[in-house]
Amino acid sequence: MEKQPRLFSSNLFQEYRHVEVVLNRCVLAWKETDTTRTPNCGISSIPETDSHVVQVCDIVAICNTRDDDQDNMDTRRGPKKSKLDQLYPHSFTVSSIRRTRRHQWCCNDVTFHCTSQGLCEQWIHIINEQLSLFTNRPKRLLVYINPYGGKQLGNRIYEQKVAPLFRRACISADVIVTERANHARDHLRTEADLDKYDGVVCVGGDGMFSEILHGLVTRTQIDNGVDQNQPDAELVPCSLHIGIIPAGSTDCICFATVGSNDPVTSALHIIVGDSHPMDVCSVHHGDVFLRYSVSLLGYGFYGDLLTDSERKRWLGPARYDLSGVKTFLDHNYYEGTISFLPAENNVGTPRDKLLCRSGCCVCQRKPSSKDNKQWKMSEELETSDKDISNGWNAINGKFIAINAANMSCACPRSPKGLSPSAHLADGTMDLILVRKCSRLDFLRHLLRHTNKDDQFDHSFVEVHRVRKFNFQPQHHDLVSLEDLSEKTGFNPLCSLQTACNYSTTHSSWTCDGEILPHAAIQVSVQCQLIRLFARGIEEEQQQRVFEDPFAAWTPEPSLYLS
Repeated sequence: MEKQPRLFSSNLFQEYRHVEVVLNRCVLAWKETDTTRTPNCGISSIPETDSHVVQVCDIVAICNTRDDDQDNMDTRRGPKKSKLDQLYPHSFTVSSIRRTRRHQWCCNDVTFHCTSQGLCEQWIHIINEQLSLFTNRPKRLLVYINPYGGKQLGNRIYEQKVAPLFRRACISADVIVTERANHARDHLRTEADLDKYDGVVCVGGDGMFSEILHGLVTRTQIDNGVDQNQPDAELVPCSLHIGIIPAGSTDCICFATVGSNDPVTSALHIIVGDSHPMDVCSVHHGDVFLRYSVSLLGYGFYGDLLTDSERKRWLGPARYDLSGVKTFLDHNYYEGTISFLPAENNVGTPRDKLLCRSGCCVCQRKPSSKDNKQWKMSEELETSDKDISNGWNAINGKFIAINAANMSCACPRSPKGLSPSAHLADGTMDLILVRKCSRLDFLRHLLRHTNKDDQFDHSFVEVHRVRKFNFQPQHHDLVSLEDLSEKTGFNPLCSLQTACNYSTTHSSWTCDGEILPHAAIQVSVQCQLIRLFARGIEEEQQQRVFEDPFAAWTPEPSLYLS
């Protein structure tokens, strides 16, 4: 490990204790040096403790404590000055990240008291100098707040939990509270002056994130003259990062990229300028662009569930539970042909148990140009069970569910998600095919999403890691439910009629919570099209270890307080 030179050091007071404070390029560290009674403070001796270390990259801000108190006067009553404040009125406060519960962060403040104003200002200046070297940290953000998503707490979450942190970190934010569906998407696509921002932040759920995604990606393609309606078009990656402050019902994107749906944790990832690439799927019907997807494309079970839940929006989040039960009892299956281009072997498999975590080696590799030459499918595919043409596979069958996962899709109800080993930025998606089976077998499959068992370990389930897929329903003519009922007597609300006339009906695709208007689609993975203010899910063993900055060091007498 390379030894880091010390940039500054002195002896200060922290909570009535004499502490040596040392700063190098990696860490700010302090430890108690005096176990005797603190003069004139009436504090008994304190046993010596180990040193405390804060990584410089985890420092949110440093400020003069008096300035910080003044900033808080409007919101809360300042604490009564202690004897230490009276003896040493010059102090500075370091705000840094502290890891609390699993994958959750909070902002921790430590105040150091100095003997002179000059020493205090010197510490503030040199730490700010180090923070200025992190050029990835945003200075100005465009924030969109959805006041209606989830439990309708978006405004409160931002004002009470996020805005104070942004102000402390000296981040200016232009805030827009959305007034209608697709307000943020339309503003980003046509009106926003993106050149003056370092990132775009959405306060809301996965639907709000989808608006930001579509607005920003579409704006980037328009500015670069790329036609989104061409399925094989090479899209231009977005230059601005996207931040997510979770305030929705499921917050799937946050769970997959941060490991938590805590707003403070997400705000701190934005402040320190974390960056993680993410794949985006483009969905087309012929030569018509439909939508982008970053989490789940679902046909059959999940498409029917979402379609039914849209009729019950008045129930709030409970509509998903009710529609889920009804869709399970309906037990519909659909016939069609799905063709896909498998990913090469060196990106792993959906069952290799290699989880996507911070610093993921799989996501750090981008596909080569040679890989991208295989995106063209032959005009005709046989309808045999498995046909290979130009590297493509085709499967015809009856399916209860067809799911394409760009990420694990983990959430509180499904801690592992639909595909636990899916990766965020490897240029692939996991295609999960659930063939026609009994209700009991399908229930077993669903229950495995909530435990640690392998949900793919069923004879009627298969999963493929792919770069592109096409789906063609057996009968793709669009038929309204009303016409369907008149012509065939098919009643989609009847859970007892499991032998429906499937020759004239099909399911719908759900694309990140939105219903697509067509069942026949083509899907391509756009590798690392966007970047988020995130670092991936951290594991405990991933915490960085630094040398003890106090080891083999004898400070000069001039560094100590007199």
